[in-house]
Amino acid sequence: MDTRKLAYFVQIVDSGSITKAAAALHVAQPALSQQVSALETDLKQRLLIRSKQGVVPTAAGHTLYRHAQSILRLVDQARQDVAKSGAAPSGRVSIAIAPYSMASSLTPRIISEVARRYPDIVLHVTEIYGGVLSEAIKNGRLDMALIYEPGPIRGVLFTTMIVEDLHFVVNANREGVQHADGEISLEEVARHGLFLPEQIHTLRQAVQAGLTSKGLELRLAGEVESVPSLARLLRADLGATIMPKSAADALFHEEDFNVLRIVDPALQCKIALCTPDHDPLSEAASAVLLVLKEMLQEMLNNKYAR
Repeated sequence: MDTRKLAYFVQIVDSGSITKAAAALHVAQPALSQQVSALETDLKQRLLIRSKQGVVPTAAGHTLYRHAQSILRLVDQARQDVAKSGAAPSGRVSIAIAPYSMASSLTPRIISEVARRYPDIVLHVTEIYGGVLSEAIKNGRLDMALIYEPGPIRGVLFTTMIVEDLHFVVNANREGVQHADGEISLEEVARHGLFLPEQIHTLRQAVQAGLTSKGLELRLAGEVESVPSLARLLRADLGATIMPKSAADALFHEEDFNVLRIVDPALQCKIALCTPDHDPLSEAASAVLLVLKEMLQEMLNNKYAR
């Protein structure tokens, strides 16, 4: 089986007709039919159902079509990487970074360090949530992500980087939450209206699960996924929020806010590095991934050195 046969087969399925595929490929129709027959002989499976209306793939044909697309993408990526070998990595690399996390505070450093080391790489940074993450990674719209770990998702690989306790963040002037020990019970947290991301966000799910385990109700003040808007709402004392301490320290470091560790029970979250588990990263994406890992390792070292 060679890549030319696979490319021909993909074109036939996309065209829905051997005649149309032959015209698009500038190949004689009998020769194209022979290539399909050779594939069927090699795989010992019928791949296409022919009719007056054209051709449609069999179940085996669908399977081959899916794998052929992946193989052809890899071959194309290999050609590009070999052509660029020896040169500095270049191109566009897309990263998703979860808001409500310490990872969002890394964005300026990531962009600065990548620009210093790899001036020909253009970073595209976005905020995205678990509900659409797997499809974005699998379809190649995103190269990697730093997010709250949602659990196993087919097609992507999560590497846990940091496990953190969740903290309650509230306006410092709010009465009744001045805790000298820096802790607050989940039952007390439940008395306050909370601004949280929408339900597909792993952080929201962790909070909801903790409250449910104690038989408590979530008092939702609103769903907010913009950190600047969240800061304005808390500064106006219209509600509180929950996030890891590292995120709170980065986003709400002024004296205007109290940051209290939630206890009874403690709630935790995982920040994970997410990459595709099937296709290899481009040379540029691999270079950016190395920078990310170095920064996260440095953050871990600083955390445990305290």
